[in-house]
Amino acid sequence: MKNIVSILFMLVSVTAFSQVIIGDAIGTASNKNSVLVEFAAGENKGIILPYVKVKPVGAGLVEGTIILDASDPTKAKVKYYNGSPTWVDLSSGNEANVTSALTTQASTITEDASSRAIIGAKTSDADGVLILESQTKAMVLPMVASTDDIPRPAPGMMVYINKAGAKRLAVFNGEGWTYWKP
Repeated sequence: MKNIVSILFMLVSVTAFSQVIIGDAIGTASNKNSVLVEFAAGENKGIILPYVKVKPVGAGLVEGTIILDASDPTKAKVKYYNGSPTWVDLSSGNEANVTSALTTQASTITEDASSRAIIGAKTSDADGVLILESQTKAMVLPMVASTDDIPRPAPGMMVYINKAGAKRLAVFNGEGWTYWKP
């Protein structure tokens, strides 16, 4: 019942063009005007990207798509699509073996390929499980002081390190963190 109420609340908030804050009612952004989705502060958690065994192609693939490419589970990398024919590696060439993570998932999850949630638009042509679509708003990543504070990062985890002198994007490919400075 809680899940149904939560989904209905999200749908109502999306149609009202409001913001979604996951984890609490405050979030991390001080100015909420350009924020579509944000996360609670101080949780030492991140978002986990979809594990993809076959990289998306075709009309449903849109720029800005981010995945954990597990097409070869022994050489997984975090990648994003920038509109060119190839995917861009965010793992800086570092590969990870995510075979055990995929085995755990396969035994406990059954995917419904038609299921998806769209936040920010009523419909979308994009092909994804969670689609954030807006011309004027963005997602604020979960913020942490250090990746060392995350007790058990999962393959595909993404966070923003919000620490004076060390602000950067961090992605975890399953074996190590890769850092991207703005």
